[in-house]
Amino acid sequence: MAPLAVKIKHAGKIHDLQLDPDQPPTIFKEAVYQVTGIPVDRMKVMVKGGTLKDDTDWRKVGPKEGQTFMVIGAAGELPKPPEKPIVFMEDMDDTSLAQALSLPVGLKNLGNTCYMNATLQAMRAIPELQIALQEGAPSGLPSALKSLYTQMSRTTESVVPGGFLASLRQAFPQFAERAQNSKAIGTMLAAYSQQDAEECWIQLTNSLKEVPGLPVSSSEASVSKKFIDQYLTGEMRRELKCDEAPEEPPTVSFEKVLKIECNISISTNYMLQGIKEALDQKIEKISPSLGRDALYTSTSRLSRLPSYLTVHMVRFAWRRDIARKAKIMRRVKFPTDFDALELVTEELKEKMAPLSTKLKDVEANRAERRTIRKRSAAVRGEASSSAPLAVPSQPSSTEDPQEMHVDSSLEAESVYRQRELKELEALVHPDLQADVGCSITGQYELIAIVTHKGAAADSGHYMGFVKKSAIQSATLSPSGAFLADDDDDWYKFDDDKVSIFPKDKLPTLEGGGEDSAAYVLLYKTKPLA
Repeated sequence: MAPLAVKIKHAGKIHDLQLDPDQPPTIFKEAVYQVTGIPVDRMKVMVKGGTLKDDTDWRKVGPKEGQTFMVIGAAGELPKPPEKPIVFMEDMDDTSLAQALSLPVGLKNLGNTCYMNATLQAMRAIPELQIALQEGAPSGLPSALKSLYTQMSRTTESVVPGGFLASLRQAFPQFAERAQNSKAIGTMLAAYSQQDAEECWIQLTNSLKEVPGLPVSSSEASVSKKFIDQYLTGEMRRELKCDEAPEEPPTVSFEKVLKIECNISISTNYMLQGIKEALDQKIEKISPSLGRDALYTSTSRLSRLPSYLTVHMVRFAWRRDIARKAKIMRRVKFPTDFDALELVTEELKEKMAPLSTKLKDVEANRAERRTIRKRSAAVRGEASSSAPLAVPSQPSSTEDPQEMHVDSSLEAESVYRQRELKELEALVHPDLQADVGCSITGQYELIAIVTHKGAAADSGHYMGFVKKSAIQSATLSPSGAFLADDDDDWYKFDDDKVSIFPKDKLPTLEGGGEDSAAYVLLYKTKPLA
């Protein structure tokens, strides 16, 4: 559809603008900002049925040539001319365009490869992995992953991951299996089978074990640990105690783990509950003191937490009655903020507790400041929208100065963050400080999810969901507020179709039916700043 010549009305003035229905509403709002000075986050554009949202479909609005839109909001300083010459989008190459828009791209489905696409999109939420791959990716699958991620960052079009898929199937032939229930047609081979995204996640992680680790600082010459050991590997302490022979000394062992499992039973309602059930179990084994099989209590706790914690929702279980894997549909609630201190050893908890407690207090203060700033901005916006064109230099008698300037006593957010960072860094335990890639607080935020849709393990459809702030780096707004704190929406990756997924819809991924249910969850340790 060709651009439309429309008008906007604000504070008694009318401005002429171009509206392109093929572009998202954010582009039109930016044009409104250019002529009115109203920041986009404080702008209300009135359309049929309410206000213009960032995800509004222009087809439902039905804009017409010459139409006038009412705009409400407090105008600030008009945008200044750019320091560098403007380069129009049509004059940019794909690399410059991708960097300018910072839009994630989708991956083409090459025949039952949604399991791989969803896994790759979720793993792309780990920026340290991309840095490590750029600095030294071994040949084979790691090199293919580096090339794929580089290609995805330099284009705005969906990518065909053919090269990576070939490398994956060469490294792990299980992903080259063909469906037994489909027959070859002529010279064509049978279709490829659907695969398990969690198995793809683990195999891909294993293939990256030789990727060099990241140094503590730029001056460090060599790194002893590999990247996966640094950022994605935890350490599990397991204690076996004989229930029938209390005098028998317990057996303690340690193992590296790439994930923790959430078992799902008929009584599991929460992720933490399912994880605890997986960590504390009863098993039978031969007792050396009794000389026979005896019942043991197995208690497992994490003695190291990685920066990125993978949680596997065990939704597929073998059913003997039908001799195949079946999906557990039960709804299990998962948190977006996860406190993992209940899963660690007492020794590790003692090291983390002071900093973890302080970080929770700091986050509460940050949330309070955000609320104050939002309330103040809303008050100013409402006052400006109802004010006459000539703005008085002093508040009117009907205005409450305290309410109009509720954030006047607040400093720039960056000032608070620097002060808080110093207080938090003073509480970091030396052992954790020296362990590159570990979590120093045990406090996590959810940044990526791989979901499965359908009732069967060997069919259905996988999708990836990634938090927007995990892809777009945090920046400061002119007012000093951290934008990433307020942008909690997600991207939905349905193969090559990418869309915005509101944070309010995350509970729909908890399961309870054949629709998409969380299968693999990726948590990132919370930063101190």
